[in-house]
This record gives sequence, structure tokens and C-alpha cells, in this order.
Amino acid sequence: MAINLKKGSQFNLTKENTSLDKIMVGLGWDMHLIKTIDLDASVFMVGPDGKLPADEFFIFFNNLKSPDGSVEHTGDNRTGKGDGDDEMILANLSSISEEVTELIFVVSIHNAEILHQHFGMLENAYIRIVDIDTQREILKYKLESKNFKGVTDMEFGRLVKRGNEWTFHASGNGTKIGLQGYVDQYA
Repeated sequence: MAINLKKGSQFNLTKENTSLDKIMVGLGWDMHLIKTIDLDASVFMVGPDGKLPADEFFIFFNNLKSPDGSVEHTGDNRTGKGDGDDEMILANLSSISEEVTELIFVVSIHNAEILHQHFGMLENAYIRIVDIDTQREILKYKLESKNFKGVTDMEFGRLVKRGNEWTFHASGNGTKIGLQGYVDQYA
């Protein structure tokens, strides 16, 4: 049974499951006040200084794979329609570059200001982690979208490496800085 996290909580993925290596990070949401919305999931692979070791460690719809081959975005879902995960990130934890100590999972609304869209128009937004080898859902963090009116971008969570262990931190931090604002922050 999966662990359900609350905002600000954390869970060590590898402490009790030392063989965990290949994971799928699924991000999902449902439309509430709108028929279609284009959300884009991104991953910032940062080092101890909180910065990308190189631009190629920013994984998004125009750069689907990290230079070390350890993290891969499966593609952009432009409508959010359908059940289950809307966008997925695959990661091979043991192959992640030594330069990287955190994976930061961000979702932004494409053209949010132009279209007057925000996270308050969504419901059932979540991030979950699945062990690819066993197909077991390890954890899930459901965001409370009622608190996100006006928010155009969201840090859903972080995977943080300490030694040989990976811990997931449930963030749920909304902003209005746009995807470029995150790029500026981590570049």
C-alpha cells in the first residue's frame, strides 16, 4: 500500500528498499473550471549549489533526456484529458550523475497569463512514485488545489540524495514566476 504524504512531509524511498533503482514519477490532474489546459512537467537536476551542472540537466518538453541518460520525460500531454498520469518522468537512480543531488519536479501552465488560467482551475492534482520493477506505487502526494487560485506554476516535490539514499519531499509550493522564472533560479 502506498504512503500518502501531506505538504511538507518527506519519505525515504531507499532506506527500507535498498534495491530500488528504476522509478516512474507520475504527475496528474483533472479539469475543474475549464475544459482543457496545457500543463508542462519539468525536472531540474541540480547539484549541491542548487544549480544545474549544465543546461542539459533541465528536462522538459524540448529536452526529454538528461545527458547521463538517467532521467527521461515521456512526452508532453497538451490537454490533461483521460484518467491516470498526465505526464511521466522515468528515472534510474543509480545512473544519476554524481554532480546531481536533487531532482526538482515543477509543473507550469503553458501561456497561463495569456489564457488567464491557474491551478485553482484544477482538481485532484498529484505526484506519485512507482517502482518500475514491481509496478508498486510507493508514495503519493495529493495537492489541495483549492488553495492555488492565481498560481500558475507549482513545485510538486523534490527527490533529494544524501549518501546513497533518496528521500522525497512533498513541496506543493505555488508561484507566478513562469517556467522561465524557474530556469533563471536554477541556471
